[in-house]
Amino acid sequence: MGTVGYLLDTHTFLWAISESRKLSDRAMTVMKEADASLFVSTVSAYEIMNKYRIGKLSGYAHIAENYIDLLGKFGTYELPVSMQHAHFAGGFEWVHRDPFDRLLAAQACIENLALITNDPVFNALPWINVLW
Repeated sequence: MGTVGYLLDTHTFLWAISESRKLSDRAMTVMKEADASLFVSTVSAYEIMNKYRIGKLSGYAHIAENYIDLLGKFGTYELPVSMQHAHFAGGFEWVHRDPFDRLLAAQACIENLALITNDPVFNALPWINVLW
């Protein structure tokens, strides 16, 4: 079996790094699989730092302040936002307006990655493979 790719939602990455019990057993198992390629979007870097700056992620100071080092230590790959991702995210029909979620959905679709998230808002998009 070849490598399987997964895109971690921002909260999934935070919980995985902090070893939170909020992660589902299935998500933890998948993230530990030897053939799993784990991706974290540059959107998540922005979301984490922005929310940390305004005081919404005060409990995650260590992660926010050491984000780039932690990406490598956790074994994830950076997934930059491309022009194609941005174009698709801005154009597809979805009542959900959160720009972070729209970009993550576009990246998961275009890059053919399963999205590891517990956010039920993504269930409205049948073209995304959501795992939790």
